[in-house]
Amino acid sequence: MSKTSSNVIQLLKILIGVAWLDGTVQQAEQVYLRKIAHDKGVEEDPELQPWLHGLRSVSKEECYAWVADYLGKKPHAKAYQQLLEDLSGLIYSDGDVAQEEAKFLTQLQKLDPSNTDTPQFSRSVTQAIQKLYQRWINS
Repeated sequence: MSKTSSNVIQLLKILIGVAWLDGTVQQAEQVYLRKIAHDKGVEEDPELQPWLHGLRSVSKEECYAWVADYLGKKPHAKAYQQLLEDLSGLIYSDGDVAQEEAKFLTQLQKLDPSNTDTPQFSRSVTQAIQKLYQRWINS
């Protein structure tokens, strides 16, 4: 398996884990996950099959471990932004942001490589969330 396809599988596992954070995978989330797997060419991967078909759940701890593994100790800005973008698409796909999903996004923001804990950072995070929310409302 190539490094690229390994990263895609890791990303899909994280998305699946986030879909399970509220205890169940909603229909819209399932559709989104399958579309991403198809678009990325990994829908037939045997590792992903149990999760893509709802045959196996994911614990919160497992999900957070996958994120830590995916981003590493010093996340690259591009990988972080891609993860945030894909996660936002999933989280907003069912039209409802569950409390656990909101907590997850808050935790994820702490891993942002550009996080400097300055007022400017807080403004940029707020603006990014507002843009994501606006995009969701408009779609």
